[in-house]
Amino acid sequence: MERTRRAVHAGSWYTDNARQLGEELDRWLRACGQSKSPDVRGVIAPHAGYSYSGHCAAFAFANIDPQRTSRVFLLGPSHHYYTPRCALSKATVYKTPLGDLPIDLEVNDELKASGKFEVMDLQVDEAEHSMEMHLPYLAKVFQGWPVKIVPILVGALSPESEAMYGRLLAKYVDDPRNFFSVSSDFCHWGSRFNYVYYDRKQGAIYKSIETLDRKGMEIIESGDADSFKDYLLEYDNTICGRHPISVFLHV
Repeated sequence: MERTRRAVHAGSWYTDNARQLGEELDRWLRACGQSKSPDVRGVIAPHAGYSYSGHCAAFAFANIDPQRTSRVFLLGPSHHYYTPRCALSKATVYKTPLGDLPIDLEVNDELKASGKFEVMDLQVDEAEHSMEMHLPYLAKVFQGWPVKIVPILVGALSPESEAMYGRLLAKYVDDPRNFFSVSSDFCHWGSRFNYVYYDRKQGAIYKSIETLDRKGMEIIESGDADSFKDYLLEYDNTICGRHPISVFLHV
């Protein structure tokens, strides 16, 4: 029986008009100048509204080669639902204005059988935006090509749990048909976020934020999970996808 996760943020965080959405994504993908690369097996892309992050996200999703990829693992942080674990979806298909993305039920069942994952309610699934914001890009990039997705909601994990989930997912990286799409924004700065770190040596506040984020990005690019943990302990940067990123680094 088909169980559908609706595109509940369409019409607010991004347009629900399929023609307009397709044109926007096409324009951003062309403008970024990136080419498809079989060497790129995973990306970190933002999940803010498309008016803020859509053009930036194109630099990530343009790397995907749909001829070589048939399964995408989605790792997104949980903004509204607390869990110290990772959670799988009850849905069988994720809707987007550009077409449906079926969930790989075989892989879902494999992960469920490990006993390490919970299964989130459809209400929790639909309320969370972090993975949904990646879906229209995936639907666009894979238009005309078969693909299945494996959405994983990543909770407030301990460092030990991050390493454990990384080990569980490691075998899937060995398959070149698999791709990992990790959802994260970076620094959330200001009193609203209770974070006002400011290195005055960098000049303007936005320069301090940029320097801080770039330092984190360089550590992520090195693939060193322990160094990323140390960076977070030192600066407490408000990277909302810190746990999905850490899991992926352990993969």
